Amino acid sequence: MTQDELKKAVGWAALKYVQSGSVVGVGTGSTAAHFIDALATMKHQIEGAVSSSEASTLKLKAHGIQVFDLNEIDTLSIYVDGADEINPQMQMIKGGGAALTREKIVAAVAEKFICIADASKEIDVLGRFPLPVEVIPMARAYVARELVKLGGLPEYRQHVVTDNGNLILDVHNLRILDPIALEKSINALPGVVTVGLFAARGADIALIGTPDGVKTIEK
Repeated sequence: MTQDELKKAVGWAALKYVQSGSVVGVGTGSTAAHFIDALATMKHQIEGAVSSSEASTLKLKAHGIQVFDLNEIDTLSIYVDGADEINPQMQMIKGGGAALTREKIVAAVAEKFICIADASKEIDVLGRFPLPVEVIPMARAYVARELVKLGGLPEYRQHVVTDNGNLILDVHNLRILDPIALEKSINALPGVVTVGLFAARGADIALIGTPDGVKTIEK
């Protein structure tokens, strides 16, 4: 199976967690896009969705799925999204698509976070994938200097502006042995909107696409 076929398999596998009559939290990226396509097949059974990016909002609306503002929603039963890396503790690096802040907000509201990913995203120690950090533009150089002090090599992601009007620093050279502590440290830097470590609030369920089928991991 190709990597895209594995992504499609987990996107469709996530449908079984969708409750009839619910509002569904939907993530961003190529794997989440497969979930949106799958969700469209049962769009008349759900009330609608909350989206974590403008791109996903457009795709949901193109399928005729109503998109709610998160401020209109008190609770979400599930949030379904991909990951750039996931470790055995169900902690993740996310933000390759620059939607990390909205993804983290929707994940915080959801009762269950379902990570959908192909097997290449499984890793023992986070950090091989550059860690994205969303920063307010005026703080870019300051935050970069502080990230160097933490042992990272930050690189400004050229020509990328987030849906929130901010910039992305991708931090290389990290071997993240304590993801929760690093998440807190980076989030505490003035000018950081959020860091793409989903450790304090990790996934509850991971659906991993493998050549032998979809593997389910639960906390």
